Amino acid sequence: MGERSFLTVFAVSDGTGQTAADAARAAMSQFPQRCRMRTCPNIRSASAATRVAEDAQRSGGLVVFTLVNEDVERALRTACEARQIPHFDLLGPLIGKFAQALHAEPHHKAGLLHGIGDDYFRRIDAVEFAVRHDDGANLGTLHQADLVLTGVSRTSKTPLSMYLAQRGYKTGNVPIIRGMDPPAELLEIRPSKVFALVIEAERLIEIRRARARALGGAPFAQYADPDKVENELLEARDLYRAQGWRAVDISGRAVEENASRVIELYEAAAESAAASPA
Repeated sequence: MGERSFLTVFAVSDGTGQTAADAARAAMSQFPQRCRMRTCPNIRSASAATRVAEDAQRSGGLVVFTLVNEDVERALRTACEARQIPHFDLLGPLIGKFAQALHAEPHHKAGLLHGIGDDYFRRIDAVEFAVRHDDGANLGTLHQADLVLTGVSRTSKTPLSMYLAQRGYKTGNVPIIRGMDPPAELLEIRPSKVFALVIEAERLIEIRRARARALGGAPFAQYADPDKVENELLEARDLYRAQGWRAVDISGRAVEENASRVIELYEAAAESAAASPA
């Protein structure tokens, strides 16, 4: 396939695409900043499968898929092979092993795993909530969040919020701005629901300098000045401790890893609260 700055991974599914996307992200995390994803849900006809292959050919991409309809799967395989597109079936071999072990034929019915039910609508609601409550917006309804992310600028609050929302958690995020008091609405949230994102100073300086350059500014301005960044992080940590917010270090970790850590802490707190006497 040759060298390129990034690889486009087409996650193809006859349902929501969540399974294919999750599996692809797990592999992509081993190649940070080298891959991007394009999710192709509800591919339920041969013509739709062929169009995906055509798009993948134009971008020089890789196709991974979870298709249970044999005709659609065959069409996608044929189209990919004809165009010499790398492709991989994430679900078919596993279904085959189940069929062999159970001595039974699968239904080959699309969309069974992520059917349109309560869980689907919960995810949709969570994504809409995260969009409405991004970067400190709509603080008046922040209390409706399952969890809230906070942190100084460029600590990946938005990407992590959106990923958690896709997992079904209503997530808001609120920035900590040096020299300004945190919003009262944030301080009123139960501390066990607030997660403070922290990062190594050197990594944050690097990220901010890249951001400043992208915006046409001076990369060594106050925004990325090492001394000011160090002090900003120290002040933020003091705030987190004072408020009883749990810190999650995102340094050098993929969004999936950080999301797993947040969910682990959130679920543990919820279990502890449920087990405590009223």
